[in-house]
Amino acid sequence: MTGVTSRAAFFGLVLLTACAPRGDFTPAPNDRSNLTAETIFVGTSRVSGDGGFTRDRSDTASFVRYDIGIPPEREPGEVNWPPKTRKPNTKLDFLTLNETRFAKSGDFRKALHEAMVLRGQKNAVIYVHGFNNTMAEGVYRVAQMHHDLKVPGVAIHYAWPSRGSALGYVYDRDSALFGRSGFEQLLNEVVASGAKEVIIVAHSMGGALTMETLRQMALRGNTRSLSRIKGVVLISPDLDVDVFRSQAREIGVLPQPFVIFGSSRDRILGLSATLSGAQERLGNLSDLKKVADLDVTYYDTSAFNVGDGHFNAGTSPALLALLSGILGIDLAFRNDARERVGLLQGLVLTVRNATEIVLAPVEAIGEAQGR
Repeated sequence: MTGVTSRAAFFGLVLLTACAPRGDFTPAPNDRSNLTAETIFVGTSRVSGDGGFTRDRSDTASFVRYDIGIPPEREPGEVNWPPKTRKPNTKLDFLTLNETRFAKSGDFRKALHEAMVLRGQKNAVIYVHGFNNTMAEGVYRVAQMHHDLKVPGVAIHYAWPSRGSALGYVYDRDSALFGRSGFEQLLNEVVASGAKEVIIVAHSMGGALTMETLRQMALRGNTRSLSRIKGVVLISPDLDVDVFRSQAREIGVLPQPFVIFGSSRDRILGLSATLSGAQERLGNLSDLKKVADLDVTYYDTSAFNVGDGHFNAGTSPALLALLSGILGIDLAFRNDARERVGLLQGLVLTVRNATEIVLAPVEAIGEAQGR
């Protein structure tokens, strides 16, 4: 792909994305009987305004709780936004049941602790959104994923100040760096609330933010919070491979399990790699040897590509089932690599410390065996 062609493809994709309607918080009507509530605790480094949280960067973290209504009539992986042409429908649409802003971080810790006591567990799953997200889009997507995954643990979201625009790539990349301290503070608050096991699930540019935050914590000697992180899942990470390796070295021992969901057919990461002058990003690796010395498991989801292939693990029902198994069964992830595939079949390749699992739909495996 030439430079001119790649830029044309990039801006064509930008125009398509820019024309798509953006999601916003929509209050649920009084009759909420059809909705299933999903509670999301949020730490954010976005500026708080009268109309909600903006795209601007705040030096002071804010803490919020959202109760989001999940409609019954939808497919796993879908987030249905109410169109502006009709009234909200509790059978079809994701809707906001309640929003609580905490005046102090201590109030957030107390509410989070009470939520864990209510569930009878001390596990927490922290989701980190990627490039081009509004506050509402991040919160609703977390509600969808946590609901569909059906994993134990309180759902927490870190909302860093994305511009929420397809034209805001550079702004978002800088904001991801800006958001490191806010994410570390959220991790500290979660641990202080009593969480014993913390799993981080990060998408796209959120993967770069996650790695930078873990690196920062290691360099600062924040061992208390680091020791509680019992697994990291990076979905389509938009992260330079050499930078990832450098971050991993400075972190020292990567939290386990450390799982990467990638796709060699990820169009977004293909464009990102071309524009950055690199051959590929961590989320669309073609050769596992580049991370062979690291203790990671890499799932190639190319066979399950949906659309641009940039969020397969969050939107494919089959991959959601697999991710649910990873998060919900054996957080220490000590099983043999072949057992990790769970509900799906695939080819398992091990190169030194790293393991690659090339996933394939069950019917594709059957057809291949029949030939």
